[in-house]
Amino acid sequence: MNLAASDAIILHHRDYGESDRIVTFLTPDDGICKGFARNARASRKRFGPALESFAQVRLHYSAAKGGEFLSLRDAELLDLRVGLRIDLQRLALAAYGCELVEALGGGHGHPEIFALLAAYLDHLSSAGATPEARLLLEVRLLFHSGYAPHLLHCAECFGPLPESFSFSAEQGGSLCPACAPPGLLPVSLGTIGTLSRLARTPIEAFSGFHFGERTLNEGGKILLDALNQHLTKPLKSLAFLEEMQVN
Repeated sequence: MNLAASDAIILHHRDYGESDRIVTFLTPDDGICKGFARNARASRKRFGPALESFAQVRLHYSAAKGGEFLSLRDAELLDLRVGLRIDLQRLALAAYGCELVEALGGGHGHPEIFALLAAYLDHLSSAGATPEARLLLEVRLLFHSGYAPHLLHCAECFGPLPESFSFSAEQGGSLCPACAPPGLLPVSLGTIGTLSRLARTPIEAFSGFHFGERTLNEGGKILLDALNQHLTKPLKSLAFLEEMQVN
């Protein structure tokens, strides 16, 4: 039986039976994978805390005969990211990032998305929860997943944009006043320009970004609209984040 090895980020897990565990993880080369860890909850030597959500690990596994799950043999813990458990906001944003990547960007191997999620989790663990971190994750994930909307020109006529215009992800992105039906989300050229620049910043860079209230508000609405076009079901972690903001 051939063994394979890969760096991985543990996205989530669920217990199975008395001592087993089913683990969903992200790898640079194979994207989202699911593995079956036999006796994971009983064997501290083979797995220990390495299968906890958000951990960075080195996994050894083999293909299971006739099954959908890989057979996990052991895991080397590289970083547990204990800082994520300091407060609920960090934990909620970490869960959101993992769920979003699983839903949108992990269907196949994509080293850039792996590096993006790793940097996002590292930032939350060390620097804490910020609205900038979420916005940076969302805009970069859209672009590196191939789902980027049209930003700097009209998605309908491809003409230039005035200072004020509208946005509709369903219609492809930014829309000039002549092409936009009434009732769409109004946005500013400054916000759109900021999002376009951020999509091209280094994937690992999360520190040193500070946005005004207008950019965070408009940018958040634009990105959520764009993301919703490609999600097949609501994200549980997003609902929890929104509940936290209300409370």
